[in-house]
Amino acid sequence: MVRSLIHSKPKQKQSLLFLFALKLNLSSISTTTTLKQCKSLIQAILIHQQLTIHGLTHSATIDLIAAYIAHNAPSHALSLLQRLPPSPHSVFWWNQLIRRAVRLGFLGEVLALFATMKRRGWRPDNYTFPFVLKACGELPSYKRGGSVHAVVCSNGFESNVFVCNAVVAMYGRCGALDDARQMFDEMFCRRVYDVVSWNSIVASYVQSGDPKNALWLFDRMTDDVRMRPDAVSLVNVFPACASVGARLQGKEVHAFAFRNGLFDDVFVANAAVDMYAKCGMMDTATKVFEQMEEKDVVSWNAMVTGYSQVGRFEDALGLFEKMKEENIKLNVVTWSAVISGYAQRGHGYEALDVFRQMQLCALEPNVVTLASLLSGCAAVGALIHGKETHCYAIKHILNFDGSDPGDDLMVTNALIDMYAKCKSASMARSLFDSVTPTNRNVVTWTVMIGGYAQHGEANDALELFSRMLRQDKSVKPNAFTISCSLMACSRLAALRFGEQIHAYVLRNQYDSVMIFVANCLIDMYSKSGYVDAARVVFNNMKQRSAISWTSLMTGYGMHGRGEEALQVFAEMRKAGLVPDEVTFVVVLYACSHSGMVDQGLKYFSSMSKDFGVLPGPEHYACMVDLLGRAGRLDEAMKLIEVMPMEPSPIVWVALLSGCRTHANVELGEYAANQLLELESDCDGSYTLLSNIYANARRWKDVGRIRSMMKHTGIKKRPGCSWVQGKEGTATFYVGDRTHPQFQRIYETLSDLIQRIKVMGYVPQTSFALHDVDDEEKGDLLFEHSEKLALAYGILTTAPGAPIRITKNLRICGDCHSAITYISKIIEHEIILRDSSRFHHFKKGSCSCRGYW
Repeated sequence: MVRSLIHSKPKQKQSLLFLFALKLNLSSISTTTTLKQCKSLIQAILIHQQLTIHGLTHSATIDLIAAYIAHNAPSHALSLLQRLPPSPHSVFWWNQLIRRAVRLGFLGEVLALFATMKRRGWRPDNYTFPFVLKACGELPSYKRGGSVHAVVCSNGFESNVFVCNAVVAMYGRCGALDDARQMFDEMFCRRVYDVVSWNSIVASYVQSGDPKNALWLFDRMTDDVRMRPDAVSLVNVFPACASVGARLQGKEVHAFAFRNGLFDDVFVANAAVDMYAKCGMMDTATKVFEQMEEKDVVSWNAMVTGYSQVGRFEDALGLFEKMKEENIKLNVVTWSAVISGYAQRGHGYEALDVFRQMQLCALEPNVVTLASLLSGCAAVGALIHGKETHCYAIKHILNFDGSDPGDDLMVTNALIDMYAKCKSASMARSLFDSVTPTNRNVVTWTVMIGGYAQHGEANDALELFSRMLRQDKSVKPNAFTISCSLMACSRLAALRFGEQIHAYVLRNQYDSVMIFVANCLIDMYSKSGYVDAARVVFNNMKQRSAISWTSLMTGYGMHGRGEEALQVFAEMRKAGLVPDEVTFVVVLYACSHSGMVDQGLKYFSSMSKDFGVLPGPEHYACMVDLLGRAGRLDEAMKLIEVMPMEPSPIVWVALLSGCRTHANVELGEYAANQLLELESDCDGSYTLLSNIYANARRWKDVGRIRSMMKHTGIKKRPGCSWVQGKEGTATFYVGDRTHPQFQRIYETLSDLIQRIKVMGYVPQTSFALHDVDDEEKGDLLFEHSEKLALAYGILTTAPGAPIRITKNLRICGDCHSAITYISKIIEHEIILRDSSRFHHFKKGSCSCRGYW
């Protein structure tokens, strides 16, 4: 032994000395005292060895178990515990092992210990069950929790308030709200409850997203004279008030906390600040925050987040900087709130800069951070940065073992949204398809449908919406899904599909969001050629926003019903809404498309004088368009010259359009040169100038414009028209012969042209844009897409029903003349929407009255 001590290392020497002393004195000292005095697991093991050698293990088993648990050796403790015969007194040590596993988050181990305990004949007590039930709730595992509940009942603990409270909490965490409520009601009937019971059931409702019932139960709790809400009660109820915007009830809870001395608790104060912030009462939240004697980082975060959410971003940034100055440790919530604030305001690059600062502080972003950052990338079209964020998410969050599927989906949804808004629809769709149908939530569907609808893939948006309703019965579209789908209908003028969505909205009673959806319905009906239906939707709205009024005015303006648009404007003012710059753009647009020159001039001059709205480039463009359509090109040019800002491309395009209508070659050339200096790459501008030259028979200049377009890589969009028939929507291009019925279409069109020529129709060959003889030009005009669409509509539309045609460009002047004549000889009203406005042809006249 002495030789071993001489040659051993320091730690080994200490253990050997301890063993030497133990051998000398084992019989003279208390085993319990020795075990309590041992300072390491090694010493506990050495004592255990010596006790085994001397046959004293049986009498010291409990002390050994205690020592092993104290020195973090649960497997050694469990090995000894399993050798003991079951006894009520020794259940304590099973509870210690289970409690330790719960504290460390080893939830599977908790259930394994409980199963082992039961298998070896031990009877759990009232301390065992709460720990085991907590583990079931945190997993969560409803099936195992229900099994433990059955053991509770079979062991006679159904009247133990501590155990029953744990059962309520377990069901709540597992999302089994009905079971939690049933358990609570049984406790209430047996009068086996306390304040923890009430807190557990209220928390269950809050966690399950049912704040209304949570508040109702809290009211019942305060009515019970036996109950006095504590700090936990208030921390539970404040979020419920915030969820439903119950400001008054939140104030009452705040007053209760203040009267009962509970507001000194920092958790209660933080919950109050958070409640006021989420209810949009930031001034009140600020007062509460300033009155708090003790603040922690949660307090500051609630304020920063609150300011960001209500749009007071300068205040949020000021508080953020103050936290830095006062050396308050910023956590991931603080940084995420600032990143989110920048993203909401469309400042994506600033959000990226804050994210980089966060990384320099060695803080790991969470899913909220990444979702906010991706939103910022989407706002500014920062595809490269979005891809970098995607890579980071793959490395650190997505598809990790043990990661929360909900977190994965939240990030994936944000990625789909980012790719869609950065016009990378194929990548967005790949991510969408990578999410299994059972895992998709309403956000997954909505961001993909919205991405298609907003960026030119409206047909795909409607196809996906149909698929959502057909395949995924478990996910119900929300207001945003409906709105995105209606936006797609608006782009396509898909009236039939829009009416079906409207019927779906009425059947499913979207009452709480009807103002939001109704505004989209007004827009859809207006852009689908049915403005009277838009008016019906407007009239049936219980509440209206400024967008409601503006959308209806825009609809009337698009259809050339300027008088009605101005009447709506007058009604809007009577309702007390103050017109802004957007309202006046709509008013001037309506005047322009209805030939109401004097009214337009009056409203333009009264904007700043009577309403304090300074005209911007869009207002000047509307006025140039108004004067240009009326042939008052000199006045339009003078207005451009006195603009307080540099004319934007839309101003020159408006002037160029007027020059085309009234054949002013010189001014048209000037407008076109201004567009070239601004490096405008709009193909429509070149087409307008080509039309001006062609009308003046300056074919060399037409060729020069086309050569310039080819040299600069600008391609003229091909004219395309589509029409709704019995068998769906048919699409036509100029000279199209791909349709199965093209022979009948051309025969019908030929017959119509011959009949209207007899009535006085003369092809306007200047619109052919080719230096060929007039007869050949007439043949080229014959094949324009809108004429082909009309012929197909006549063949497939029921007698007397409107024919609805949509064209991606402005309607050709010759087609406008021809369709006006055709409307005299057919029973249908022809409703044609081009890129500028609607034309309603009926009985030989058009609603545009020449203002198009």
